[in-house]
Amino acid sequence: MIKISMIGTGYVGLVSGACLADFGNNVFCIDIDRKRIDALTKGEIPIYEPGIEHVVERNVRSGRLHFMTDLEEAVTKSDVVFIAVGTPPRPDGSTDLTQAFNAAEQLASCLNGYKVIVQKSTVPVGTTRKMAERIREKAGSGAQFDIVSNPEFLREGSAIEDFLRPNRVVIGVESERAEAVMKKIYRPLYLLETPVVITTLETAELIKYASNAFLATKISFINEIAAICDLVGARVDDVAKGMGLDQRIGAKFLHAGLGYGGSCLPKDVTSLIHVAASNKYDPKIIRAAHEVNRSMVGRAVEKVRAEIDPVAGKRIGVLGLSFKPNTDDIREAPAIALIETLLAMNAKVKVFDPVAMDNFRQLGHTVEYCTNAYDAAEDCHALMLLTEWNEFRELDFERLKRLMAEPVLIDCRNVYKPNIVEEHGFRYRSFGRGSA
Repeated sequence: MIKISMIGTGYVGLVSGACLADFGNNVFCIDIDRKRIDALTKGEIPIYEPGIEHVVERNVRSGRLHFMTDLEEAVTKSDVVFIAVGTPPRPDGSTDLTQAFNAAEQLASCLNGYKVIVQKSTVPVGTTRKMAERIREKAGSGAQFDIVSNPEFLREGSAIEDFLRPNRVVIGVESERAEAVMKKIYRPLYLLETPVVITTLETAELIKYASNAFLATKISFINEIAAICDLVGARVDDVAKGMGLDQRIGAKFLHAGLGYGGSCLPKDVTSLIHVAASNKYDPKIIRAAHEVNRSMVGRAVEKVRAEIDPVAGKRIGVLGLSFKPNTDDIREAPAIALIETLLAMNAKVKVFDPVAMDNFRQLGHTVEYCTNAYDAAEDCHALMLLTEWNEFRELDFERLKRLMAEPVLIDCRNVYKPNIVEEHGFRYRSFGRGSA
């Protein structure tokens, strides 16, 4: 059993800490937010992630998972210290590393013998090495530690499965001793024949950014194809299917719609653009992917205007606020920019999301919060489907038509087949399936 400290109990820290405990390690999850730690100690989970409650409960009950605020106590007890704190974007697209560097400097004074310090937060290339320098400065030249880059590849809504059965594990390391420790931590995955990539610190950091930038590019690429499909009368669904059958391309992330959001893709794309620019290189493809994604809200608004112009004074229902299903995360969610645009056009907006409305309320927008999809549609001149929650995939169109002021559905995730919706008398628009 390896003793591990996990600094940070946000999304990555909590999921990683709980799953590392599930591997049989003894894990101390640390946070400076006492209210958060008190809640976790009581079994209250501060994030919405399917399955996390069971993993936390199981490992707390087994005595392998602990929550605390005392960094020194946890670090001195541990063999390995993971840093999993927030690295939010700055307005210029660069990454705010304040929390990461603060965590590194604070743990430096707690070193009591050899430790492996693992950078789990998503950080620009070169950050992990800089953290090692700061730790040495604070801890003194005699400090015994190795630093490791171990990026996370967790999808919100599927994070538990992603950690326990990952596609790959990436470990950036510079010493055989630290490499052996990391392999021991992830030993349970060797039984699953999980590929483990052992590489340098900088390469490990860049693998994370390159992976997300490529996924973002696939999304923006198919959205550009969807725009062409609308103009020439082709069907993007079939185009994507035909492309995806080519094993060199693959079908995943070829889904036209409103574009990507969340805490990873937008932040990582802009950070990579900033890193490239700071090294005097213009990443044209990545920048284009970012610009296409930013344009998607405008395209969605134009689809509304094509049906109910002028928008001012009209009621518009919005289904889905989170950036994707199975999460309450609204960070960089397209719904935010879209709703702000509609409000600026003096539309009256009604919204419903199964789990994300409490988070959205904190933004302070003047919208009407509804109890279900039909409540959100009542008396509306248009209904917009923004997040493909399962409960929105089987709407009763006859009921919707009776409730709405006008039968207009803007399907921003291409959930429905156009002919089925139109058979119920709806004016229907989606992305890349024959309507501009």
